[in-house]
Amino acid sequence: MPSGSSSALALAARLRALDDDALRALIESRRLRSAGIRDWFDLAEALLERAGVQSALERLDRRTLAVLGAAAEHSSGRGGAATARELAERVGSDDLAAVRAAARVAVDAALLGEESGRFAPWDAVIEQLAAWPSFGLPALDELLWRPPPAMLDAVAEPDERAERGAGERAFHTASAATDLVLELRREPGRRLAKGGLALPDARRIAAAAAIEADDVPVLLELAARAGIASGAPEAWVAGAEADAWLDGDAVARWARLAEAWLERLPDDVRELLSARRHSRWGDTLREWIDWSYPAGGAWMQERVETATREAELLGLVAEGLPSGVARVLLEEGAAAAGEAIRPRFPAEVDRVYLQHDLTVISPGPLQARLDARLRQIADAEGRGLASSYRVTAASLSRALAEGWTAEGIRAFMEELSLTGVPQPLDYLLRDTAGRFGSLRVSALPLDSAEREGGMRTAVRAEEPALIDQLAVDQALGPIGLRRTGPHRLLSRVDPAVVFWSLVDARYPAIAEDEEGRIVQLRRDRRRAEEPAPAPSAAEVLVARLRESTGAESGDQTSGEAWIARQLELAAKSRTIVAVTVRMPDGGEVELRLEPSSVAGGRLRGRDARADLERTLPLSSITAVATLD
Repeated sequence: MPSGSSSALALAARLRALDDDALRALIESRRLRSAGIRDWFDLAEALLERAGVQSALERLDRRTLAVLGAAAEHSSGRGGAATARELAERVGSDDLAAVRAAARVAVDAALLGEESGRFAPWDAVIEQLAAWPSFGLPALDELLWRPPPAMLDAVAEPDERAERGAGERAFHTASAATDLVLELRREPGRRLAKGGLALPDARRIAAAAAIEADDVPVLLELAARAGIASGAPEAWVAGAEADAWLDGDAVARWARLAEAWLERLPDDVRELLSARRHSRWGDTLREWIDWSYPAGGAWMQERVETATREAELLGLVAEGLPSGVARVLLEEGAAAAGEAIRPRFPAEVDRVYLQHDLTVISPGPLQARLDARLRQIADAEGRGLASSYRVTAASLSRALAEGWTAEGIRAFMEELSLTGVPQPLDYLLRDTAGRFGSLRVSALPLDSAEREGGMRTAVRAEEPALIDQLAVDQALGPIGLRRTGPHRLLSRVDPAVVFWSLVDARYPAIAEDEEGRIVQLRRDRRRAEEPAPAPSAAEVLVARLRESTGAESGDQTSGEAWIARQLELAAKSRTIVAVTVRMPDGGEVELRLEPSSVAGGRLRGRDARADLERTLPLSSITAVATLD
């Protein structure tokens, strides 16, 4: 393999031959910044920078590092490129396929060159590995012979107490995810620029779901993976799969969350957790990661800790120990895990107790479909195995504004109740329905003088005292109500916004059209479509690289600009290259030259064989190749 700056020359040619998918994967895995990379040579030099090489080495496991170290030792010892069998002998492995796979990982990371079935690291990689002992990092012999940490914490049988704790946590998370989806249905959450959830919305969801605010981002991530929450450009909303998910029972909802967790685990993390599914995922797992990634496993520790924190919320881990359900999930999948956890979940109910103090008591977890409907009529107060709700004038007004009728509310409550509909609820329902509509919200006519003055919405009431109350209510400040008479206020804000602001402030508002007919407004809960994803930095860089050779021919080894850059780099590194020249008669000859300059459309260089200086027009050069 070439050494010195000629490595960049050879690597640039290999990079140029990759397809777009492979290029993007390489750029992303090496975490390259695109600034300053204009062409393939810039990319090759960026990949061979020592700091970048070290960062890439830190992400290789012990087996891959050992194979790479053996290749570096072979190359440094003037043995040249090594075959897979020679590498296997050095690392003491009988598994030739595993050695080839490890070598392929290093090749794909642009740390190892491959040609005709032989492997050798690029010069920058050899130099970095040679310097490892001075950094306190392992040399090849230590990579090969240091034994793994003892697995003394293997557990043959799951602990029953831990299993119960796992089941309780799984049920609680499925319930909390249900609350999250219902809250996002009721009111979308503001999405931050970096994709997270605004703090007030996180606190609102935490209160509704009876969880810590710090757990909301983790729960939201799990919900997004399962398709039941979606990050629109400006808001988090219920996802496309939310309706179907809510129709399932608690076990089915948990199983989908667990399946999404498993599907999104990176392959290496899944392999690590699966291999240790009968051992604790605590300190000994961290020791195992440190041994497996001897160049620096902090990045892997972080990914594993993220995965295990999510697993704890899902009831897959209790006290650092994978639960029996976690083992079933890793071995057999989500459907089998759902059946395994079912005995740990309380049975759902479809009836409640309506009490004279207007509270609603569910003796067990209420079916999600019924829970969602009840929440439109009553406010949830307590969550758990037995949930409680409270019916108020404000909650009934909200339901009426959502399109319920008094008759529909009563029929639903009567069907749901084990104790009938108590008289206080009947009184409250009749009174609320009678007062509902005291405020009328409508759009101003387009040709009205007030519309010309910038006003858009009118609010009317028969009682001047109610108009007085609205005019001084600071909570309504954002809609800018302006009083124009004892029975009327105006706003510059859209009628729907004014209407829902009044409803949310617990005023008995209804909406009218321009002819005074009552209309049912519904909150705009359409799931905003995900914006078309912006091109990633890697995609932008790949496009730039392709454009840099866009004027060249389709032949991956030709093109005047490409040839000129190869020769410039060879001149810079004083590297002898094979130059193919087209002769006037149409024939071609190969010259071995050490380029000295490229300027004015011409190459000057020393002919190594003839021992003389040559000057050639770039237009006559058809190919440039590095020499082994």
